[in-house]
Amino acid sequence: MIALRNDWTLAEVEALFALPFNDLLFKAHTIHRAHFDPNSVQVSSLLNIKTGACPEDCSYCSQSSKYDTGLEREKLMEIDTVLAEAKTAQDNGATRFCMGAAWRNPTDKSLDKVIPMIQGVKAMGMETCVTLGMLTQEQAFTLKEAGLDYYNHNIDTSKENYSNVITTRNFQDRLDTLESVQNADIHVCSGGILGLGEAQTDRASMLRSLANLEKHPDSVPLNLLVPIPGTPFEKIAPPTESEFVRTIAVARIMMPKSVVRLSAGRTEMGEAMQALCFFAGANSIFYGDQLLTTDNPDTGTDQILFKKLGINQQTANTH
Repeated sequence: MIALRNDWTLAEVEALFALPFNDLLFKAHTIHRAHFDPNSVQVSSLLNIKTGACPEDCSYCSQSSKYDTGLEREKLMEIDTVLAEAKTAQDNGATRFCMGAAWRNPTDKSLDKVIPMIQGVKAMGMETCVTLGMLTQEQAFTLKEAGLDYYNHNIDTSKENYSNVITTRNFQDRLDTLESVQNADIHVCSGGILGLGEAQTDRASMLRSLANLEKHPDSVPLNLLVPIPGTPFEKIAPPTESEFVRTIAVARIMMPKSVVRLSAGRTEMGEAMQALCFFAGANSIFYGDQLLTTDNPDTGTDQILFKKLGINQQTANTH
């Protein structure tokens, strides 16, 4: 077993990225196999419970009120609708249900409306996850009391690249919320997005920020940017396939016990690229044909992929 570390230097992480591709993948896969069943993938489902009108200016996001992307603003969903969606996700094999709302930070009043949704999903026997923006310490304790299992709050990119992507909040704001979530003893789900104009050193820095948290995130979602027309990043060049797979592998080496999730952008990934990601240490996906506002492979397509690769879908959560 590999000892968990929280003291990575940037030079060490960059050295991992610089390894020959086959050596890196072999190292990552060996670590993956030591901690997980290499042919088992956890499946989560994500529902947008409140769409659009977000005051943040994230340069990649269709939900920002700053850009005209043709996205319709929607109010917070009714609880019955949310629970019906959760039941469908569960019937399709999801073991965790994540609910996202386009807020900079929830008001206490907003939180009061989300809590019955968390309790309802929990009562169905699924793990619960929400992503609601920045939280105060008090709000994190409130969510823990409501039975929340996971809180998603991505750091998006490196500290160095952050202000090139978002100006309405800073990198430390992200870390402060993650600290509040960890203090409340809620599992942390935090990762980033590849394709935000970053260099390889930024990917190294982003993974270092995650791995050097007091406790590694329980889930590390890695997204491939889906460029949205109308946003500043609509024409940004994506990372190459090998760059993306490398990032998965380095994440696995640095955070050996964390679940590494293939998130947005899988519609752009072919069968071989996804297979390489699973080999490199990814062992979770988001399931269902929509991720917040971007397309995702439908469940039938994923079932075919799993069958071809001999991958078993977890029926219960290990993390």
